[in-house]
Order: sequence, then structure tokens, then C-alpha cells
Amino acid sequence: MPCPTPKSLFFLLRHHRASSLLLFLSPRSTSTVAHNRHPCPPSSSDVDLLRKQEEQRQTLQNPYDLMKEDPIQVCSNLWVRCFGRPADAPPLPNLTGFLKKFDLWVLAYQRACAHHTGAFPPRGAIHLPHLRSLLALQLSVLASPRRPHPWGAATHLLLRSPTDPPSTRPISRRKFRALLDAAPPPFQDRVLQELLLLLLEPAFEPRFSPKSHAFRPGRSPHTALRTLRSHFAGYLWFLKADLSSVADGLGTDVILRCVERGVSDRKVLGLIKSALRTPVRAGCLPPDQEVDRLTKKRMKRKMLRKRRKKKVLNENDPKPDPYWLRTFFGFAPREATWVPNYGHCGILSPLLANVCLSELDYWMEERIAKYFRPSKLDSIWKESINDGSHNPAWPEFVPSSGNEKTRKMDYIRYGSHILIGIRGPREDAVELQKALIEFCEITYGLRLEKSEMEIEHITRGIEFLDHVICRRVIHPTLRYTATGGNIVSQKGVGTLLSITASLQQCIRKFRRLELVKGDKDPVPLPCTPMLYSGQAHTNSQMNKFLETMADWYKYADNRKKVVGFCAYVIRSSLAKLYAARYRLKSRAKVYKIASRDLSHPLRESTRNDAPEYSDLLRMGLVDAIDGVQFSHMSLIPSCDYTPFPRNWVPDHELVLREYIKLQDPKFFCELHKSIKQQELSSPQEDISKVVWDYKIFGIWSKSQRTTKEQGKLEEGANAC
Repeated sequence: MPCPTPKSLFFLLRHHRASSLLLFLSPRSTSTVAHNRHPCPPSSSDVDLLRKQEEQRQTLQNPYDLMKEDPIQVCSNLWVRCFGRPADAPPLPNLTGFLKKFDLWVLAYQRACAHHTGAFPPRGAIHLPHLRSLLALQLSVLASPRRPHPWGAATHLLLRSPTDPPSTRPISRRKFRALLDAAPPPFQDRVLQELLLLLLEPAFEPRFSPKSHAFRPGRSPHTALRTLRSHFAGYLWFLKADLSSVADGLGTDVILRCVERGVSDRKVLGLIKSALRTPVRAGCLPPDQEVDRLTKKRMKRKMLRKRRKKKVLNENDPKPDPYWLRTFFGFAPREATWVPNYGHCGILSPLLANVCLSELDYWMEERIAKYFRPSKLDSIWKESINDGSHNPAWPEFVPSSGNEKTRKMDYIRYGSHILIGIRGPREDAVELQKALIEFCEITYGLRLEKSEMEIEHITRGIEFLDHVICRRVIHPTLRYTATGGNIVSQKGVGTLLSITASLQQCIRKFRRLELVKGDKDPVPLPCTPMLYSGQAHTNSQMNKFLETMADWYKYADNRKKVVGFCAYVIRSSLAKLYAARYRLKSRAKVYKIASRDLSHPLRESTRNDAPEYSDLLRMGLVDAIDGVQFSHMSLIPSCDYTPFPRNWVPDHELVLREYIKLQDPKFFCELHKSIKQQELSSPQEDISKVVWDYKIFGIWSKSQRTTKEQGKLEEGANAC
């Protein structure tokens, strides 16, 4: 092969030294140039490759020129496009065009920075080197499919976190390998996951069933509890199943097969496939590793010492969550603690789990429609499957009618936990249990064990999302107007669906957080994590926690009782803490000085020369002390019994549907024609009339308008 001239070699070497991004864009060629000790210079193919890389480097010099669109508007258009497609539309074909929009990459970078640093950086505050690295990552992802994205890479990173400090200190090979093994997921993977989530979430949201409430925008455990209260009255048998083992064991082929039903873009499917199949580095201690009792005890002591030790954060370290938020996270129900994790998908895993489990939602909707058999002898669901509005203002009450003749079933799913209500015999629940096991084997290739499913009667109480679903018989007084205008009062009998918060679960969570001891008669313990905080800061933290707990138990019948118990535990725990901090002997002395809600200041000493708290507060040297909330039962809000609409959809979906309707020219013309036929005026016309009146007369002559309209009506009547 002929060798290039010295002039061309000098050109190559000069541009090779000037380009710092060649090491990232083409590892093969750069390693060949840097480490090749063969006396023959590079070939003509290497020259062409270096020229292409030089062109790519020139495009990387001005990433601001690529930021032309508003990424929020691009995402909004994608949501409108996906919700405007029919239900039986083919999979979304082209998403690679969105991957080529650099504005979406910048938005994904901003979201990833907000997760790592706790602050959402503006677009203008992103430095040019970070934008160039982000553009290099985009070109690497959009490269040929033969070179997939290196998920989980620990070295040769194209994009680093803004909080990563530069490492210039030499370390040994053993420490370097240990750092690589214990390295967290790279920042560039988080950016790519955010971008894929921005593209895939609007593609699958219109396809999801309204019966799933986890990992979806606009839906939460509260919507699931409100659905249970409004739609599950009248069911006798409940089938509860935990599909965590099935959802965690989903194979790559199963996930890709489910994703291909909604998205057919090869580039996106290739990225998901490589993220699922790339092996994940094992950490220092796998979660499934068995540890003996002595090791557990030593680890607990070590964690206690580390917790009590005061930690000083570095300049770039993100601040940890406040204590009240960490305490509230400890009250998460078992159904909400399950978060899937598939390979290197990261935050994309919950969406993939919903995509796979939506097959179960479709199957259950078909079985619900087939199982329904109405009976006019029953009190509810006499004719239609949607005839659940027997009393819209009191949907949880069902009047008694002897034997229940109607056969009906309903279903709800939160994450990997499902709850099925059946109005029928127990044999139907057993048959559905067998069919569910068979469905999981056929669809997911995994067997669901019977130990993970329970069939319970409503009188036994069913626990779901740390709330107990039960039924009680009541005798309300029904008042109605009879013929002749007489008001009749009659005693009725029926069943009332009750959803109460589980007090035992609440005690168990407090005991796990080491705020109480004992089970049947719990005794509060001092809140030691707030030992070094002042009284004002401690009270404010606990007030935020109590407000959040009151909002969490918003739809529980025993809201006052549970929130009152939480307030008693927190208030007693703080009283014990203050008794130890201010050297008081008992809680009684603390309550005597600081009052029942702990709002009065406590002093560390009883010296007469110490300044008064009121003087310090007036000078701004101390913070105002807020009393601990809910010190009396009358201060606790009652349960929210607002009825939940049967065909409820989140606000953003409602706005999208209305916007898509208005974008249809046919619907808009019909709407405009109906306004003209009914002689109605649009808001724009009313505003223009008001502006014209103010411009001509200086005041809006409403009476003049009414007289003119009356005159027109009289003329029309005379003409007739």
C-alpha cells in the first residue's frame, strides 16, 4: 500500500493534536495512531476517517446553533400526536427524528442534573464544554447499529456529571479495580434514560388501561383508594395477588415483544435491547447475599455510629433529604415500595413494567365483560355493567335485597399488586385464580405461586395500600317525597363499604423507625436524630411530617384516630428529647414549661443574666417556635368523602382530549354552526361589543342591548 507524503502526514498529525474529541469519537482509530509503532504511516482509509472526525469536531464547536426549538413544545406536540391516534393504530414508527433534536437532549440533561444536584439548571447556564460533551454523546448514540451505546461504562465516558471532581491523584491498581466495581451508574446513562422516557411515555400512555394507578402521571395511591371506595361497593369476595416475582423475572424477549406493540422504531428498540442485555456490574455486597446474625449485629452498630457522627458535606455534594421526608418515606406501603429494575434501564424500568403488565389489564377487562350477568332482582347493576350510580352522592352504600343475583367483577392494579372484587360465589374466585396462573405461564413464561394469592371475604377485611377494606351493616333513615307531596321517613337497611387506615401497620412503621417500642401498647421513644437541632427547627420538621401524614390518610374513615395517634407519638417523642436536652426530669415538666403543643421556648440554663426569648426574637437572633400540630382532636380534619367519577381521567388527559377535538376542523365548524343556530354569541364577540361600547359611549349600555334584542324578537313575532 503506498504511503502518504510527508506533507499529508504533517497535516494529519497537526489536526490529530488539535482535536481533543477524537479520543472519544473513534477509539479504534485513535488507539491505532497513538499506539501503533509500525514504521509505515497511516493508510488512505485512516486519512478519510480522520477527515470525517475533523468534520464532526467542527460541528461540535457551536452546539448553540443546534438549540433552535422549545423542547417543551416538542414534547407537547408528541403528546398531542399520540393521544390523537385511534386505539387500533399501528405502533409508532419514527422516533429517531426526536433523537436527532438536540433540544430534547438538553432537556434530558437538565432533568438528570436536577436529580444529581437538586437544582434544575437553566439552558443558558450550561457551560460550553458540557454542551460539547452532550453533543458527542448524541453522535455516539446515533452511530451505526454495529456499535451500540456502552451502557454502564466506567471509563472512557463521553459525558460526566457536573458534580464529579477531577481525579488527578495516582492510585494503585487494586484500588482502581475496587473503584470500578463499586462505581455508580454513569451520568450519561441517566441522560439517555431521561430522553427515552420523554419519548416512550406519551407513546404508551394512551394504550394503558385506566385500572392501573402506579408509575403514571396524574395517578397515585389516592386515586386507587378513591376508586375502591366508589366502585367496589357490593362485592363479596376479593382476590389479592402479588405479581412481584413475575414482574422481576421478565425476560428480555418478553419485554421487547410487549414494547414492539407500541413502538416499532429500530433505533429505540436497539437501545432498550442493549440496555437489557448488557451485564450489570456487581456491587460490593449483593442484596441477595445471606449474612449471619453476628455480621448483621456488627453492621447495625457500624451504621449507628455512622448515623450519630456529624457529616460535613463537600461543596459539590447534594444535600440529603430532610428528616421529615425520610421519616415519611419509611411509611410507604408494601405495594408502593416495589420498584422494578431491568438491566441498565434505570428510571425507564417502571414504564417497561407497566407496558408488560398492561397485557394482564387487557385480559382482565375481557373477563370482566364476559362475567357480567345482570339480574333485575338485585339492588344494583340491574341492567348495565356501568349502572353503578344507584346513589352518586353515597356510592359506598348498597341497599340490601336478599340474595345477590347479579354476577359482576371489577379489577384494580397498583404496580405489581392486583385486587379483584367479585359479586358471586367463591367458586368463581377459585376459577379465576387458576386462570390467572395459566395466563402468567402463557404470556410471561413464569409461574405464579398460590402462596402469593389470597381469597378473602369482605367481612374478614382486605388490606391494600395500608388501608383495610371491610363492610358493616347500617340502618339509615331514608327520606323521600311520596305522591301528594308528603315527605316520608323510612328506616332502611344496607351495607356500607368502609376503608380505614391500618393502625397496626402505622405502629409497625413507627417501631421500625425507632420512635416507639412495643406492639399492643406502644411507648414513644425520644427522637434522637434531631438531638442537635433547635426547638424551632425540630418543631417545624415534625409539623411538615404530620401535615404529610394527614394528607396521606385523607380518604380513611378513621383519619382523626390515626392522625391523632401519629401526633401523640411525635409530641411525646419530642417531649422526651427536650427533657434530655434541657436536663428536665420528665415529660410533665416539659409540658408545664412549653405547653401542650411545645410552642413555648425552653432554656438550657436558668441564669438570670440570660436574655429573654422575646428580646432575641425581636432582634432576629432566634427563629419563631411553631407549636406541634394536631394537639387536639378537633384540629384534625375529617375524612374526605367526595365521590369519585366512574369515568374519571387525569386533568392532563382531559385537556389533551379537548384540545384534539378543537383541532378537528369538522368538530369546530359544527360547534360554530350550533352557536349561530341557537343565536348564541361567542366570548370574543361579547368582548368586542364591550370594547366598542366603551369606545363610543364611554360606558357599557347593557340596557340598550337588551332593548334592541327585545325589538328584534317583536319584529320577528309580527313577521310570523
